[in-house]
Amino acid sequence: MKVCFPVYCDEGLNSVPYGHFGTAPMFIICDSENGQVKVVGNGDLGHQHGMCQPLKALSGEVVDAVVVGGIGQGAIVKLNDMGIKVFKAANGDVKENLAKFNAGELEAFSMNHTCSHDGCDHH
Repeated sequence: MKVCFPVYCDEGLNSVPYGHFGTAPMFIICDSENGQVKVVGNGDLGHQHGMCQPLKALSGEVVDAVVVGGIGQGAIVKLNDMGIKVFKAANGDVKENLAKFNAGELEAFSMNHTCSHDGCDHH
């Protein structure tokens, strides 16, 4: 299973999940089966608010799940429509969040989640 973590900077598994999907400068994609880690830049970084194109943002990478601090409803709907589940990141780095994800301990964002800029961990 490939799990995507939006991050501010590439520190591998020590990176801290970013506070918002659409404005993350890059993504760390972890394969939970073989441990491989890949970094891709956000291909949709300059989009207008509410106009996020997740497939473009992920530079065409296919993932099964996204773990992020905050995300708008539109992006959740688009990701879910692509078969990608979205989970709220816990405190800690990517390695800790990946362990919690694998253990089923992360909370999924619901389809009716509303991201207000004040309520998200925007950086």
